[in-house]
Amino acid sequence: MAYLGRRGHLTLVLRNLAQLDMEQRRTAGAQANQAKRTLEEALARRTQELEDARLAMSATQERLDVTLPGYPVTGGRLHPTTRIIREVCEAFVAMGFSVVEGPEVEWDRYNFELLNIPKGHPARDMWNTLWVDYQDPAGQQSMLLRTHTSPMQARVMESQQPPVRVIVPGKVYRYEATDATHEWHFHQVEGLAVDDGITFADLKGTLYEFARRMFGSERKVRFRCDYFPFVEPGVDMSIDCFACGGKGSGCRICRDSGWIEIMGAGMVHPKVLAGVGYDTAKYTGFAFGLGPERIAMLKYGIDDIRHFYANDLRFLRQF
Repeated sequence: MAYLGRRGHLTLVLRNLAQLDMEQRRTAGAQANQAKRTLEEALARRTQELEDARLAMSATQERLDVTLPGYPVTGGRLHPTTRIIREVCEAFVAMGFSVVEGPEVEWDRYNFELLNIPKGHPARDMWNTLWVDYQDPAGQQSMLLRTHTSPMQARVMESQQPPVRVIVPGKVYRYEATDATHEWHFHQVEGLAVDDGITFADLKGTLYEFARRMFGSERKVRFRCDYFPFVEPGVDMSIDCFACGGKGSGCRICRDSGWIEIMGAGMVHPKVLAGVGYDTAKYTGFAFGLGPERIAMLKYGIDDIRHFYANDLRFLRQF
C-alpha cells in the first residue's frame, strides 16, 4: 500500500495540507481526494478480478465429485470402566436396588467418623488420604478427596428410614504410587441394604446372584473372613476362576489358586447404624464394595490398570 497505506505517499500529502495557504490547500486537497478515489476504485476492481479468477480456477480444477463415497463417520464406544459400571448397576437394579451418586470432595465426618473410623484409629492408615486445605466455619471438620464410596452409606441413611437398598458408583482418590495394579484415582461401586431382619444369608444370596449375572450362571463363590471398620463380621468374596475353571493349574489369572477375589463385604456395624439414628435392636443391614477396573481387568484379560487412563485409542478400540 505505497499510496493508500498509513504511511503511503498520498496519505502523507493529505496530512500536510494544513501547512499550505488557503488557496493552495483547496486546489491540492481536491486533487488529492480525486486521486484517492481513483486508486480505491482501481484497487476494488482488481480485487474483484482476482476473486473471479480464483473462483473460475476452483470450478475447473477443484471440482467436487458428488459420486464419490463420503468419509466414514467413526462411531464412539463406551470406556471399558463405564461398561462394567453399567453392567454392575444393571445387575443390582434387577434385584431391587436404586442407583445414587455422591460428592467426590467429602467431609472427614462422612468419609471416616460415621463409618466407625474416628480420629487416631489405626484403620485410617488403610487409606492414603488426599486432604483439601479447607475446614468448616466451626473448625471441627476437614475436607478431603473421598478415599472410597462408603461415605454414601451414612449420607443415604441420614436422609431416609429403612428399607434402604442402594448402589453407589463413583470415583475415589488415594495418595499412593502408580503401578500395574494401583492408581491414585479409580472407581468403586458401593452397595448398601438395611431393613428389619436382614441376615448374613441375605448378603450371601445377593452377592451370589450378582456373581452369576456378571460372570456366568455356573460360577461358584467363596467367602472368607476379612476386616473392614464399618462392617462386622467382614468378608472378602471370591469366585472360582473362569479362565481355568477353578483348577488353578498354570493359570495367570488366579495365580494357581483357583479363586479370584472380586469384592469386600459384611454386615453393617451397629455403630454405623447408631451413628445415623437407626434403631440397632430393630434394623440390620449389609454392605459391599468392588472396583470396576479390577472386574474389567479380570473379564477382559487386562494386565495393567494404567491402560484405563492413558487415553490410548489402540487400547480403547478393543472394547
